[in-house]
Amino acid sequence: MNNKRISRISEEVKKVVSELIYNGLKDPRVNSLTTVTKVEVTRDLRYAKIYVSVFGDKEEKENTIKGLESAKGFIRKEISSKVDLRYTPEPIFVLDESIEHGIYMSKLIKDVNKDSKDHGDNKND
Repeated sequence: MNNKRISRISEEVKKVVSELIYNGLKDPRVNSLTTVTKVEVTRDLRYAKIYVSVFGDKEEKENTIKGLESAKGFIRKEISSKVDLRYTPEPIFVLDESIEHGIYMSKLIKDVNKDSKDHGDNKND
């Protein structure tokens, strides 16, 4: 299947799932600070790997994934009704910790820069 079409379908699925997380899911396990960062639909349209970022501790992240997993049937039905496809991909939820990793790396860089300024990083010493 055409890569452009797969990308478009992935973006549409991302929009639908994002909207559902924001408005449609009533599961208290799903953290309100959950963001869909990326969706990868397989070339055969059988599966949609949905990467979600959850702001919170480890337990909140695990609970959010469990909540999304239990709502998988509802989410797939909503994707089916809003994205016109012959076959609706099965959602697979993956915890994306890239945002937290980026924040951590930024903090490390900031700390290193602060330390080098505090120690008078003189080249003439």
